[in-house]
Order: sequence, then C-alpha cells, then structure tokens
Amino acid sequence: MAEIITIETPTLGDRSYVVHDGRSAIVIDPQRDIDRVVDVLERAGVQLEAVFETHIHNDYITGGLALARKFGADYYVNAADEVSFERSPIADGQVVEVSPTMHVKALATPGHTFTHLSYVLIDPTADDHGAEGRAVFTGGSLLFGATGRPDLLGEDHTHELVRHQYHSAQRLAAELPESTEVLPTHGFGSFCSATETEGDESTIGREKQVNSALTTDEEEWIEEILAGLDVYPAYYAHMAPANAAGPTEPDLSEPTRADREEIRARLGRGEWVVDLRNRTAYAAGHVPGSFNFGLDGSMATYLGWIIPWGTPLTLLGESREQVAEGQRELVRIGIDRVAASATGGPDDWTDKPATLQQADFGDLREVRHHRRVEVLDVRRASEFEARHIEGATNIPLHELLDRMDEAPGGEIWVHCESGYRSSIAASMLLAARKKVVAIDDDFDNAAKRGLPLTEAGVDGE
Repeated sequence: MAEIITIETPTLGDRSYVVHDGRSAIVIDPQRDIDRVVDVLERAGVQLEAVFETHIHNDYITGGLALARKFGADYYVNAADEVSFERSPIADGQVVEVSPTMHVKALATPGHTFTHLSYVLIDPTADDHGAEGRAVFTGGSLLFGATGRPDLLGEDHTHELVRHQYHSAQRLAAELPESTEVLPTHGFGSFCSATETEGDESTIGREKQVNSALTTDEEEWIEEILAGLDVYPAYYAHMAPANAAGPTEPDLSEPTRADREEIRARLGRGEWVVDLRNRTAYAAGHVPGSFNFGLDGSMATYLGWIIPWGTPLTLLGESREQVAEGQRELVRIGIDRVAASATGGPDDWTDKPATLQQADFGDLREVRHHRRVEVLDVRRASEFEARHIEGATNIPLHELLDRMDEAPGGEIWVHCESGYRSSIAASMLLAARKKVVAIDDDFDNAAKRGLPLTEAGVDGE
C-alpha cells in the first residue's frame, strides 16, 4: 500500500503531499522551497515519477515545475490552463498509471478556479475500496468541513464559481467511497478557505455528515458562503501570473550583510527594514523606523499583504538561521531576493535603539480612569463589527499604511486579537512618529478586565 507523507506549511495554512509505494513517488501541490520535498524523497529512497497541480495557486508560488525538472518527472497541469511552460496536460477522467499499485485519476472540480482538478489515488490491486479511491487530493475544492473560496478570480466570476464549487463537492461525495481519505491543500489557516475548517483529518463519509456543501440546500449554501467572504491578502494578485509563467527554484543563499550605516541609508531611501524577532524582543529595543514581522506568526502573509510590491527589503534577525527562515517564508510568496540582512541585536544595528511600550487590557482599563487615550483596533472589519471595545477606531492592519493620516491623534493604544498584528501596527505607527502603546493580550480578556464592548446585534448593531 502506498504511503502518504504530508508536508506542512503552517504559516500559509497549506499542505503538500508525497505519495510513494517504496519505489515510485508522486507529489501533489509542492511549495516553492522544494528542498523539503527532496529530503522526503531521499529519506524514502524513491524515484519521483510525477508532480500534480490541483490548480494555478493564488496564495503561494509553486515548486512543481522546478521539482519536476530537477528529477525529470512528468508535470501534470490541467490542459485547459494557459501556461508558459511545457507540461503534461491532464483532463477530467484521465488516469495516470504511475506504478502497478499506484494510479491517479483526475476529476474536474471547478469552484476555487475554473480549471481546478482533484486527484484520486487508486490501487488497482486492492481488494477493498482502494481500487475505487483510497484517497483524494482536493486542493482548494472540498476541505475539512468547508470548501475553498470562490472569489479569488474577481467579483465578476464569484457567483459562477460558487455554484461550481457546490457541485464539485457533491460530485466528490457521489463518486467516491465513504472511506476515501480527503487530503486538501488549503484549509489550515489559509485565506483560500471560504470558512473555517474543522479537524485535522477527514474522509468522504465524514464530510457527508459535517460539510455544509453536502448537508445544505444549494441556494441556502451559496447565500451563506457569499455572505461570509472576507478580505484576502493583496499579494494574491501576483501569485497566479507567476505560477502560470513557470517559477524557478528559489535562491536561498545568504543575502548581503548590512552594517549600521547601510541599514540607516536603506531606511532613508524609504526601503523596508523588517525585524524578525518576536514582539517582546522588538519592544525591548529595535532600529527606529523598522517594522516588526515576527517569525512566530504569519510573517509572510502579513508582510506580503502590506508591503508595496517590489520594495527592497532588509531582514534583521538574532541569527543567520532566523534570517534564513525569513527568506524561506518570503520565497514562498514570490519575494525572491532580500536586498540585505543583519544578525545580532539592536545594539549591532543602530547607535540609538528605540523601545515600544507594551501593556494588556487590564492596563488599558486602568489608564482610561486617569487620562484620555485612543484605542485603535487593527483587526479586519468583520472582526471589528462582530465585537469591539466601545469608542475604538478600526483601521485594519492591511490598510494602515495607506490610512495613516486617519489614525487617532494623541496617545494610541493599539490592539488586535492576540498581539501579533498589534505589534506590526505599533511598529508602523512609531515609524510615523505616533505615540503608541502595543497591547499584547488576547482580546477575550478585554471583557474579563471590565472594558465595555459593543457586539453585533446588540445596541442596534
């Protein structure tokens, strides 16, 4: 029986898969940093025969073409996709015989994109349901208790794609055995999911019980999905064109090292200097004008969402390993080359380190008794509308740079849901010479500390 190995990319909320039978292997939806896949193949001692893409991805740069070329493997991409490289075209119903015990059948499952395919893993020698479908790699189609979002190709296509998505989920449920393992690419925190996913594993049988695309009337489901669609990262606009062009293997070599003078000069030219340390370390001391995108959160997602595309970028980290991790995160979204980097600490990077005051919601409650402070909520608008501190101003983090002139005057206490986004926002406010305090606390504690909240459906909302 073939072994299925999952390669997690938790910071983007995605999974890739390696499947092998002890001799031959396939890979589904590999991320850009293919060295992780190569390591799995080498440890298993197997030969890569084929790479399959479920769709032209919108949330990351694929490593599929580079991986296939590295091993001389077939690269299967939907025949209907317009791409600028040679591939093995594949279409609905086509079966690829990878080995005597490992066949792959393509099923058209449009909805996330028009040309989306799912791949059914079949063992023709099996006596049980493995001969019909042991597993299905569903990409951005059927997720765990959810589906992929249908709006990434633009508003003009959303209503058509959402209907396709419903019928694709229905098709998978109708054509595959209930024991078939469901193995999606998206849905583990990815903004490609239309709703929050449920659980860490699933089968077709389980999805028939818990997935609203399989338990709800079509029109009701469509209305629910369309009403719940939220914003997604701006960098997504660059992913599909890059993937259709055929991305190469990334360069993860060490960037040019920057000293204090170069860091100062790059900031003076309006370039970005990003501090990769956690928010506590950043608050204790940092380069004035630098932005804090800690590696302990979804660094690439938020940086890619906010940075003006093409802006030169310098990374600051405690070690070479930390900078290398930052590079790896960035190449996955197409930021291929970091302009410079520096390691150590703030005393190595600047003559005059700055600090950032941190607090919790209890501190906010106390300070409000003594003086006027402004509360800035940098969560998404949908989060703010559901529940927020009375009197707070909402400027979502991804809009803050463009709306900096709308930030409150005076002393600003900035918060998000857990503290990660508020530190990014606070670093930007500091760079804009605002007086700011970063709340490093879970938003659930706001009510527990006695701060008055306004909730949707309450007091007229």
